[in-house]
Amino acid sequence: MRNFIFALFVFMQLAGCASLVKVKENVVAKNEDATKTEDAKEPADVDETPQQDSPDYAPIVPDDNPVQAKVTGSLFNPQYNNNIFSDIKARRVGDIITVILTESTSAKKQASSNLGKDNSFELDPVNLGGEDVVIGGYTIEGSLNQKSSFSGNGSADQSNSLKGNISVTVVRVLPNNNLVIRGEKWLMLNNGSEYIRLTGLLRPQDVDADNKVDSSLIANARIQYGAIDDLGEAQVQGWATKFLNSSKWPF
Repeated sequence: MRNFIFALFVFMQLAGCASLVKVKENVVAKNEDATKTEDAKEPADVDETPQQDSPDYAPIVPDDNPVQAKVTGSLFNPQYNNNIFSDIKARRVGDIITVILTESTSAKKQASSNLGKDNSFELDPVNLGGEDVVIGGYTIEGSLNQKSSFSGNGSADQSNSLKGNISVTVVRVLPNNNLVIRGEKWLMLNNGSEYIRLTGLLRPQDVDADNKVDSSLIANARIQYGAIDDLGEAQVQGWATKFLNSSKWPF
Protein backbone atom coordinates (compact mmCIF):
# COMPACT_ATOMS: atom_id res chain seq x y z
CA MET A 1 0.00 0.00 0.00
CA ARG A 2 2.80 2.38 0.89
CA ASN A 3 4.56 1.60 -2.39
CA PHE A 4 1.37 2.39 -4.31
CA ILE A 5 0.95 5.76 -2.52
CA PHE A 6 4.62 6.62 -3.15
CA ALA A 7 4.33 5.74 -6.85
CA LEU A 8 1.16 7.83 -7.15
CA PHE A 9 2.91 10.80 -5.50
CA VAL A 10 5.88 10.57 -7.88
CA PHE A 11 3.54 10.34 -10.88
CA MET A 12 1.68 13.50 -9.81
CA GLN A 13 4.95 15.41 -9.39
CA LEU A 14 6.14 14.42 -12.85
CA ALA A 15 2.80 15.39 -14.39
CA GLY A 16 3.02 18.82 -12.74
CA CYS A 17 6.55 19.38 -14.07
CA ALA A 18 5.42 18.42 -17.57
CA SER A 19 2.56 20.91 -17.32
CA LEU A 20 4.95 23.68 -16.24
CA VAL A 21 7.26 22.93 -19.15
CA LYS A 22 4.33 23.03 -21.56
CA VAL A 23 3.15 26.36 -20.15
CA LYS A 24 6.64 27.81 -20.46
CA GLU A 25 6.85 26.61 -24.06
CA ASN A 26 3.52 28.27 -24.84
CA VAL A 27 4.67 31.55 -23.26
CA VAL A 28 7.92 31.50 -25.22
CA ALA A 29 6.02 30.76 -28.44
CA LYS A 30 3.65 33.66 -27.79
CA ASN A 31 6.56 36.01 -27.12
CA GLU A 32 8.26 34.92 -30.35
CA ASP A 33 5.02 35.49 -32.28
CA ALA A 34 4.68 38.95 -30.75
CA THR A 35 8.27 39.76 -31.67
CA LYS A 36 7.71 38.60 -35.25
CA THR A 37 4.54 40.70 -35.46
CA GLU A 38 6.38 43.77 -34.16
CA ASP A 39 9.26 43.20 -36.58
CA ALA A 40 6.81 42.87 -39.44
CA LYS A 41 5.72 46.45 -38.80
CA GLU A 42 9.19 47.83 -39.55
CA PRO A 43 9.40 50.00 -42.69
CA ALA A 44 10.52 48.39 -45.91
CA ASP A 45 14.17 48.40 -46.94
CA VAL A 46 15.64 51.51 -48.55
CA ASP A 47 16.67 49.55 -51.66
CA GLU A 48 13.07 48.67 -52.53
CA THR A 49 11.19 50.85 -54.99
CA PRO A 50 8.95 53.24 -53.00
CA GLN A 51 5.22 52.81 -53.46
CA GLN A 52 2.46 55.25 -52.64
CA ASP A 53 -0.02 54.36 -49.90
CA SER A 54 2.48 51.96 -48.35
CA PRO A 55 1.08 50.37 -45.16
CA ASP A 56 4.52 50.79 -43.56
CA TYR A 57 3.97 54.56 -43.45
CA ALA A 58 0.20 54.68 -43.02
CA PRO A 59 -1.10 56.90 -40.19
CA ILE A 60 -1.96 55.16 -36.94
CA VAL A 61 -5.54 55.45 -35.70
CA PRO A 62 -5.65 55.04 -31.90
CA ASP A 63 -8.11 52.61 -30.41
CA ASP A 64 -10.88 54.19 -28.39
CA ASN A 65 -10.59 51.91 -25.40
CA PRO A 66 -13.56 52.09 -23.04
CA VAL A 67 -12.91 53.71 -19.68
CA GLN A 68 -14.74 52.39 -16.67
CA ALA A 69 -16.40 55.53 -15.35
CA LYS A 70 -19.79 56.52 -14.12
CA VAL A 71 -22.18 57.94 -16.67
CA THR A 72 -22.52 61.61 -15.75
CA GLY A 73 -23.57 63.05 -19.10
CA SER A 74 -20.24 64.87 -19.54
CA LEU A 75 -19.02 65.65 -23.07
CA PHE A 76 -15.38 65.08 -22.14
CA ASN A 77 -13.54 61.81 -22.74
CA PRO A 78 -11.42 60.80 -19.72
CA GLN A 79 -9.00 59.03 -22.05
CA TYR A 80 -7.99 62.30 -23.72
CA ASN A 81 -8.13 64.66 -20.82
CA ASN A 82 -5.68 67.58 -20.66
CA ASN A 83 -4.63 69.86 -17.87
CA ILE A 84 -6.08 73.34 -18.23
CA PHE A 85 -2.58 74.81 -17.96
CA SER A 86 -0.77 72.28 -20.20
CA ASP A 87 0.31 72.83 -23.81
CA ILE A 88 -1.52 70.97 -26.55
CA LYS A 89 1.40 68.85 -27.72
CA ALA A 90 1.51 65.48 -29.40
CA ARG A 91 2.16 62.77 -26.84
CA ARG A 92 -0.28 59.97 -27.67
CA VAL A 93 -0.51 57.38 -30.43
CA GLY A 94 -2.10 58.93 -33.50
CA ASP A 95 -1.14 62.53 -32.67
CA ILE A 96 0.47 64.62 -35.42
CA ILE A 97 3.84 66.38 -35.19
CA THR A 98 5.35 68.73 -37.79
CA VAL A 99 9.04 68.10 -38.42
CA ILE A 100 11.15 70.98 -39.75
CA LEU A 101 13.76 69.48 -42.08
CA THR A 102 17.12 71.25 -41.74
CA GLU A 103 19.54 68.59 -42.92
CA SER A 104 22.91 69.50 -44.41
CA THR A 105 25.87 67.19 -45.04
CA SER A 106 29.20 67.61 -46.76
CA ALA A 107 31.85 64.99 -47.45
CA LYS A 108 35.11 65.10 -49.37
CA LYS A 109 37.62 62.31 -49.90
CA GLN A 110 40.71 61.91 -52.04
CA ALA A 111 43.02 58.93 -52.46
CA SER A 112 46.01 58.14 -54.66
CA SER A 113 48.10 55.02 -55.18
CA ASN A 114 51.40 54.51 -57.02
CA LEU A 115 53.15 51.21 -57.63
CA GLY A 116 56.37 50.58 -59.57
CA LYS A 117 58.51 47.54 -60.28
CA ASP A 118 61.83 47.28 -62.18
CA ASN A 119 63.67 43.99 -62.82
CA SER A 120 66.83 43.36 -64.85
CA PHE A 121 68.89 40.27 -65.65
CA GLU A 122 72.17 40.03 -67.58
CA LEU A 123 74.27 36.99 -68.60
CA ASP A 124 77.86 37.61 -69.63
CA PRO A 125 79.36 35.52 -72.45
CA VAL A 126 80.12 31.98 -71.32
CA ASN A 127 83.85 31.51 -71.06
CA LEU A 128 85.56 28.17 -71.19
CA GLY A 129 89.35 27.78 -71.01
CA GLY A 130 89.88 31.50 -71.30
CA GLU A 131 87.88 31.75 -74.52
CA ASP A 132 84.25 32.53 -75.19
CA VAL A 133 82.09 29.61 -76.15
CA VAL A 134 80.86 30.13 -79.69
CA ILE A 135 78.05 28.10 -81.22
CA GLY A 136 77.16 28.76 -84.81
CA GLY A 137 79.10 31.97 -84.76
CA TYR A 138 77.26 33.32 -81.72
CA THR A 139 78.41 33.61 -78.13
CA ILE A 140 76.22 32.44 -75.27
CA GLU A 141 75.03 35.62 -73.54
CA GLY A 142 71.78 37.43 -72.85
CA SER A 143 69.98 40.13 -70.91
CA LEU A 144 66.43 40.79 -69.70
CA ASN A 145 64.83 44.02 -68.54
CA GLN A 146 61.30 44.34 -67.15
CA LYS A 147 59.60 47.46 -65.89
CA SER A 148 56.00 48.01 -64.79
CA SER A 149 54.17 50.83 -63.06
CA PHE A 150 50.68 51.59 -61.82
CA SER A 151 49.16 54.89 -60.83
CA GLY A 152 45.62 55.41 -59.57
CA ASN A 153 43.80 58.47 -58.31
CA GLY A 154 40.29 58.87 -56.96
CA SER A 155 38.30 61.65 -55.39
CA ALA A 156 34.77 62.21 -54.16
CA ASP A 157 33.10 65.46 -53.24
CA GLN A 158 29.48 65.33 -52.14
CA SER A 159 27.21 67.79 -50.40
CA ASN A 160 23.50 67.58 -49.68
CA SER A 161 20.96 69.97 -48.26
CA LEU A 162 17.33 69.30 -47.42
CA LYS A 163 14.98 72.06 -46.33
CA GLY A 164 11.25 71.83 -45.78
CA ASN A 165 8.73 70.27 -43.44
CA ILE A 166 6.71 67.10 -43.13
CA SER A 167 3.91 66.11 -40.77
CA VAL A 168 4.23 62.68 -39.16
CA THR A 169 2.20 60.69 -36.67
CA VAL A 170 3.07 59.08 -33.36
CA VAL A 171 2.97 55.31 -33.82
CA ARG A 172 4.17 54.23 -30.38
CA VAL A 173 4.83 55.64 -26.92
CA LEU A 174 7.76 54.00 -25.13
CA PRO A 175 7.80 53.34 -21.37
CA ASN A 176 10.10 56.36 -20.87
CA ASN A 177 7.53 58.56 -22.72
CA ASN A 178 9.71 58.89 -25.84
CA LEU A 179 7.71 58.94 -29.07
CA VAL A 180 8.24 56.77 -32.13
CA ILE A 181 7.20 58.83 -35.17
CA ARG A 182 6.68 57.89 -38.79
CA GLY A 183 5.24 59.51 -41.90
CA GLU A 184 5.65 60.33 -45.58
CA LYS A 185 4.80 63.02 -48.11
CA TRP A 186 4.28 62.56 -51.85
CA LEU A 187 4.46 65.33 -54.46
CA MET A 188 2.84 64.53 -57.81
CA LEU A 189 4.59 66.46 -60.59
CA ASN A 190 4.19 66.54 -64.37
CA ASN A 191 6.93 64.03 -65.20
CA GLY A 192 7.01 61.95 -62.05
CA SER A 193 6.66 61.94 -58.30
CA GLU A 194 8.89 63.02 -55.43
CA TYR A 195 8.59 61.64 -51.92
CA ILE A 196 9.89 62.28 -48.42
CA ARG A 197 9.81 59.60 -45.74
CA LEU A 198 10.82 59.94 -42.11
CA THR A 199 11.02 57.65 -39.11
CA GLY A 200 12.75 58.17 -35.78
CA LEU A 201 12.63 58.57 -32.03
CA LEU A 202 11.66 61.82 -30.32
CA ARG A 203 11.57 63.25 -26.81
CA PRO A 204 8.29 65.00 -25.91
CA GLN A 205 10.17 67.93 -24.34
CA ASP A 206 11.83 68.70 -27.69
CA VAL A 207 8.45 69.55 -29.25
CA ASP A 208 7.83 73.32 -29.09
CA ALA A 209 4.60 75.13 -28.27
CA ASP A 210 3.54 75.09 -31.95
CA ASN A 211 3.80 71.30 -32.02
CA LYS A 212 6.91 71.46 -34.23
CA VAL A 213 10.34 69.90 -33.85
CA ASP A 214 13.65 70.25 -35.68
CA SER A 215 14.88 67.18 -37.54
CA SER A 216 18.28 67.44 -35.82
CA LEU A 217 16.60 66.51 -32.51
CA ILE A 218 15.27 63.18 -33.81
CA ALA A 219 17.24 60.15 -32.67
CA ASN A 220 17.82 57.19 -34.98
CA ALA A 221 16.40 59.32 -37.78
CA ARG A 222 15.83 57.71 -41.15
CA ILE A 223 15.06 60.29 -43.82
CA GLN A 224 14.45 59.28 -47.43
CA TYR A 225 14.12 61.78 -50.24
CA GLY A 226 13.92 60.67 -53.84
CA ALA A 227 11.92 60.50 -57.04
CA ILE A 228 10.37 57.83 -59.23
CA ASP A 229 9.23 57.64 -62.87
CA ASP A 230 10.91 60.14 -65.23
CA LEU A 231 12.49 62.22 -62.46
CA GLY A 232 14.10 59.20 -60.88
CA GLU A 233 15.26 57.66 -64.17
CA ALA A 234 17.00 60.90 -65.19
CA GLN A 235 19.30 60.66 -62.15
CA VAL A 236 20.39 57.03 -62.67
CA GLN A 237 23.49 56.01 -64.66
CA GLY A 238 23.10 53.56 -67.51
CA TRP A 239 24.38 50.00 -67.17
CA ALA A 240 27.33 50.63 -69.51
CA THR A 241 28.43 53.73 -67.56
CA LYS A 242 28.17 51.82 -64.28
CA PHE A 243 30.31 49.01 -65.72
CA LEU A 244 33.00 51.39 -67.00
CA ASN A 245 33.19 53.14 -63.61
CA SER A 246 33.23 49.94 -61.57
CA SER A 247 36.18 47.80 -60.50
CA LYS A 248 35.06 45.08 -62.93
CA TRP A 249 36.38 47.13 -65.87
CA PRO A 250 39.83 45.57 -66.62
CA PHE A 251 41.55 48.83 -67.63
